Amino acid sequence: MNSLGPQSIFSIGGLSEIGVVRRAGNLMAQSQGFSELRAGELALVITEAATNISKHAQQGTIYLRMVSRGSRKGIEMLAVDKGPGMVDLPHNMQDGRSSTGTYGVGLGTIQRLSSELEIYTAPGKGCVLMALVWDDVTTLESTDWQVGAMCIPLPSEDVCGDGWANGQDEQLLNILLADGLGHGPEAAIASNLATNALNHYPQALPARMMQHCHDALRGSRGAAVAIAQINTDTDEIRFAGVGNIAASFYHHDKRQHLISSNGIVGSNLPRVREYPAAWQPDSTLILHSDGITTHWDLEQYPGLKHSHPSLIAAVLFRDFCRGRDDGTVVVVKDQRERV
Repeated sequence: MNSLGPQSIFSIGGLSEIGVVRRAGNLMAQSQGFSELRAGELALVITEAATNISKHAQQGTIYLRMVSRGSRKGIEMLAVDKGPGMVDLPHNMQDGRSSTGTYGVGLGTIQRLSSELEIYTAPGKGCVLMALVWDDVTTLESTDWQVGAMCIPLPSEDVCGDGWANGQDEQLLNILLADGLGHGPEAAIASNLATNALNHYPQALPARMMQHCHDALRGSRGAAVAIAQINTDTDEIRFAGVGNIAASFYHHDKRQHLISSNGIVGSNLPRVREYPAAWQPDSTLILHSDGITTHWDLEQYPGLKHSHPSLIAAVLFRDFCRGRDDGTVVVVKDQRERV
């Protein structure tokens, strides 16, 4: 599973804004130890994606973050727009093709230079492109888990009051999402206390881990917290939630909701109930804070549930973010084959 850093956000409208995000990507590449050649390839990926937004959708957003897997370092780029979408994606993916005759040679260049590339698009549903560029071109082995997340502050704030964390060993996968009350620095302090508790008690069951979070958050603003723990030995998910965080998981076409209790972690903790459920390999878990409305339905996006978690998270954030609070979506996919 990749470790994901915080995202940097770049609005793309006119062509003049492309240089800003390209330079930011170059600074990230330097901090990740990229060679000059690999940093230049990342710059081309960013430039082409931003140019496509400007020319085809007129307005959109690029999100950049540093990622790691073991000793390997990389940059994840998400290019998100609400434009007309693409009808013939394979045609546009041909290397050397530029449908507008502008800078770059089309999506084929992004495909050729990226370590991983996935695109979700449909007519009238815009486009979300995920490109992952590792520090060198050697192939990484696939992992049992994929994770994607959007964790974005209220536009008027510099820090996000939401936070999330994951932890994994040979048997357990833990995912925690915290929403500090309100927004801004004090909310961020509360959510960080919760995510740190997960790191300190990785073997605790969710109900016990929630108590650790409560103890850590005493004296803070408090937070809503949801904790999911997947046991791969027993194929079981256990969930505990306090406050307004939505959680559900998919297996094939079936969606199962996970229930949270009312309360505030760090202030008014109720008796925490832990809910077990059967978990299947190739299932998908989705958690999100109340900065995202609950009215979404993956069935309204043909093929999206088969996409990379980063694409799912980006589409849900793009289309269902309330815009008046911090917003976080965390998506985890179990890629183990069923026996």
